[in-house]
Amino acid sequence: MTDRNSEGGRGASRREFVGRAAGGACLLAALPVHVLAAPPRAEESDETAVQLGYRHDTKSVDKKKYPRHAATQECVNCAMWQGTPSDAWAGCAMFGRKQIAAKGWCQAWAPKPA
Repeated sequence: MTDRNSEGGRGASRREFVGRAAGGACLLAALPVHVLAAPPRAEESDETAVQLGYRHDTKSVDKKKYPRHAATQECVNCAMWQGTPSDAWAGCAMFGRKQIAAKGWCQAWAPKPA
């Protein structure tokens, strides 16, 4: 059997390609599920969320408890938001690996730099 590469052929054979693709699929299958899963969402009852006064919906913030809160302040327009403007949930610098709601709020809210 001759090597196609030495003959100036098309490169690797289909057999080699299929073998490599199958090997790659096996490696992906061996990864733990939590590596491929989306990060967990923060709950309002989580310790960090309670300390920061986090709410999934900025409209439900206690205005007496947090008088500096404004209705226009949402996680999506906070400097610590790690997602895109179209993400419903994304990471936050304050919440580690947990995701927060775009429409949420906490007292660490800071405006995005212009």
